Amino acid sequence: MSQIPAAYDWQVLETSADQPIVITENASLAKWCEHWQTLPMVALDTEFQRVETFYPIPGLIQLADDQHCFLIDPLAVTDFEPLKALFRNPDVLKVLHAATEDLELFQNSLGVLPEPVFDTQIAAAILNWGFSMGLQRMLQTVLGVEVGKHETTSDWLRRPLTASQEHYAALDVAYLPAICQKQKDALEARGMLEWLQQESDAMLKQAVDEDPDGAEYYKRFTQMWTLQPHKIAALRDLTAWREQTCRSRDVPRNRILRNQALLEIVNQWPKNNFELSRVDEIKRAIIRNDGAQILSFLKNAQKSAEENPPEPILRPLPYFWNKPLKKLKAIVRECAADLDVAPEIMLRKKELDALIRSGLDDNNYQMPEAVSPWRARAVGEKLLAALKEIGKQN
Repeated sequence: MSQIPAAYDWQVLETSADQPIVITENASLAKWCEHWQTLPMVALDTEFQRVETFYPIPGLIQLADDQHCFLIDPLAVTDFEPLKALFRNPDVLKVLHAATEDLELFQNSLGVLPEPVFDTQIAAAILNWGFSMGLQRMLQTVLGVEVGKHETTSDWLRRPLTASQEHYAALDVAYLPAICQKQKDALEARGMLEWLQQESDAMLKQAVDEDPDGAEYYKRFTQMWTLQPHKIAALRDLTAWREQTCRSRDVPRNRILRNQALLEIVNQWPKNNFELSRVDEIKRAIIRNDGAQILSFLKNAQKSAEENPPEPILRPLPYFWNKPLKKLKAIVRECAADLDVAPEIMLRKKELDALIRSGLDDNNYQMPEAVSPWRARAVGEKLLAALKEIGKQN
């Protein structure tokens, strides 16, 4: 990460947030992007709406440089190529707070992710300021700044935006450069800056949808692990169809079939529309328009299982692991305390579960690939040693 000059003064940007520069024209965006390309850092945030759609609808893209706060209007601007070029520039650091949803929006609406990324929420966890720390609390703790939440539920697709909305949106990026400066200095002093880079790289990788067809979604229903193969195939095919249908129609998953409805369909195994209508929480319009398609997955389940055998749904860990899990979690907490990082970032529950599952059959435990190198070094050896001892006792 490049050096960040002290010119990023939060008080200057706070004043700019009173009257942010609103960008509604392609030429204006191109001009400012040319300037931003020369800077070491910009701060980013988004406002969006996601109520009746599968994909988030962008309402604003906020950006702060060293002097000004900007509001880019995605309902007016039509040419985002200059902004995409900025996102791809490896020499300009992009600072965001809790970036996951913003990255999803950028990936879906612009087809590009900003790189490199500095997520101030992740940095706060590594510095042990707090895990999943909200921006308001961070600003109050670090800068002594109070920022209200009065526009949190605003309609960001409404035009014109009110002065209050514009000010609120601009403040979301006004303080990020100062926070980033303080965090970067603290991380460098503790030799942890590379740790943040590893977590940021992992976050960017996760932002790219690796299951766009929904073929793996069925594995989330862990309570269904005892199903027969043909029923697992039906659940797989139904969830994949729902995912593809929701994306093509751009509607939320619940608009097509709620999760509970999916499970009841597989459990009740209806043979016609009348029986399908007896499934709770399934809409008449879905039965009318998609009933035949839904029933076809059940009718063809045996063939689907034979031609394309589904991978099993992972069963819950055996009861035996309740006590060892407590020991493993204690090791994670101890390692986090030794390093003075938030324990929640040291090893996620999903990663600990994957670690245990890696050696259930042969006691040959392996750290999951999703565990970043710094975390694997910090806690991996102790966990593997503990698992080896547990294996001897089992």
